[in-house]
Amino acid sequence: MARILTGIQTSGRQHLGNVLGAIKPAIDLANKKDNDAFLFIADLHSLTTVKEKEMRKENLTVTAAAWIACGLDPNEVVFYAQSDLPQCAELTWYLNCFTPFPMLANAHSFKDKSDRLSDINAGLFDYPVLMASDILLYQAHKVPVGKDQRQHLEMTRDIAKAFNHHVKEDVFVIPESIIDEAVMTIPGTDGQKMSKSYGNVIDIFLPEKQLKKQVMSIITDSLSIEEEKDPNSCNVMNIYRLIASNDSIKEMENNYRSGGYGYGHAKIALYELLLEKFSEERRRFDALMKNRNEIKDALRLGASKARLIADETLRKVKSSLGYV
Repeated sequence: MARILTGIQTSGRQHLGNVLGAIKPAIDLANKKDNDAFLFIADLHSLTTVKEKEMRKENLTVTAAAWIACGLDPNEVVFYAQSDLPQCAELTWYLNCFTPFPMLANAHSFKDKSDRLSDINAGLFDYPVLMASDILLYQAHKVPVGKDQRQHLEMTRDIAKAFNHHVKEDVFVIPESIIDEAVMTIPGTDGQKMSKSYGNVIDIFLPEKQLKKQVMSIITDSLSIEEEKDPNSCNVMNIYRLIASNDSIKEMENNYRSGGYGYGHAKIALYELLLEKFSEERRRFDALMKNRNEIKDALRLGASKARLIADETLRKVKSSLGYV
């Protein structure tokens, strides 16, 4: 049985891009009977950018609620908050001492911001080592990563190999990456990749009025209702295609090309489809947010299961280094 590990940061509420591009695929992978799934909320990583106490607590809660609402079963997988396992931070220090400075200086997460060094904290610079700790602490065999995380996974492999070589023991499993080249890029309300940093998200868990407002804000061209429209160049249609049935997509495309169909009509159709498609997720999310103890219990259960593996790995690491 392969141990699969994946995480998601708590930089804010989970939007449609997170649900379709990360949460649903991760849950589908976890549900395969041959996989032993570890799914965690990377709330230590998010501290590099989010410092406010109440915001951090709320982000953790809404992120966990979104995962459970989308079908994650805390009884079937190991679902936990990264910060509940201090073993992760301890392991990061040991791994730091086997990580060469140039490796971190060449990491994309650092280089992309290296022209503004005053904005970079040590946590951001050390991000790849904490990520390595996330993976190696739980002896993961396979790690689903996006293309932008491929480099960090390779660093994890290099750090693990260097440690094993130095102590002359196979303390760590050398993880393999799972990279889906066909992973969906979810367009936002402005046509760019949907991202909280761009402010172009559609949050499927919002109350109906607020969700409708986001959908109606999708940017389109200025063609009149009467004019024919190109369904292949429309932001509304590009989002609609991701969740609609083939028959519904064909019908919508015909509406665009026939004329007499405005972008306002298309946005209402998308809004109604979102309510229909995610009705159960929305209902479950609202119920969880009203009973937050259920969320806390789920994370507490996951942490108790994760701790068994973490303690054993840390024992091996400390033994190999002469600390026990």
